[in-house]
Amino acid sequence: MSDADIRFYFDPVCPFAWMTSKWVRKVQEQRDYAVDWRFISLRLLNAHIDYDAHFPPEYEAGHWAGLKLLRAAASVRREHGRDAIGPLYTAFGTRIFDSHTGTYMVGERDHRGTAEFLEPILAELGLSPEHIDALEDSSWDAEIQAETDEALSLTGRDVGTPIIHFQPPNGVAFFGPVISRLPSDDDAVALWDHVIGLASFPGFAELKRSLREKPQLRAFGVEDAEVGVQEDWHAGSRRLKK
Repeated sequence: MSDADIRFYFDPVCPFAWMTSKWVRKVQEQRDYAVDWRFISLRLLNAHIDYDAHFPPEYEAGHWAGLKLLRAAASVRREHGRDAIGPLYTAFGTRIFDSHTGTYMVGERDHRGTAEFLEPILAELGLSPEHIDALEDSSWDAEIQAETDEALSLTGRDVGTPIIHFQPPNGVAFFGPVISRLPSDDDAVALWDHVIGLASFPGFAELKRSLREKPQLRAFGVEDAEVGVQEDWHAGSRRLKK
């Protein structure tokens, strides 16, 4: 999809990437933008991090699950092209964040990175179950790493997910925005214009606060009409070591 208006780099297990993607889809519908859904892996991005020292215990398993789902997505993309990734990401996010209300962990394994999680998604989308084999196939990691590096080359490395590149190849790129609530259709477009306006100023680098509401997602126990409890996400995550 060389003529995309937006390149959106996502990890399927990141709740803030999912919330931002739902906002971008609202903007896409109203502005008739073409979106190229691309990969960025939190597990590969944090390959140098000591998870036991820096993160809550479930983070490493979650990031591995995200990488496994990206392997399957890369397999789907190779067979069906980039247009297949938008519906696949929607199916991932809907099950992970909008439908799920329990724990993802089964012992030390994260259910999201399993055949049991992926198989019904592939069936719903009419995709071959052969893509399940990619979950444990690390040969896909070079492709995912290259796309992760591509995303980070646009923003610098001290960021997370998502990364948005508007009007590529020469347009503005940025991490986020990190939002905890889904705006209305009118507010979605207004927010988009404000974000693009700010990010397009050549001297702009960062606007940030680490206090965040729990995202308005059922996976976090927050319904659509509710506001999540505010937490301090140091350095973009609930890190243990600061």
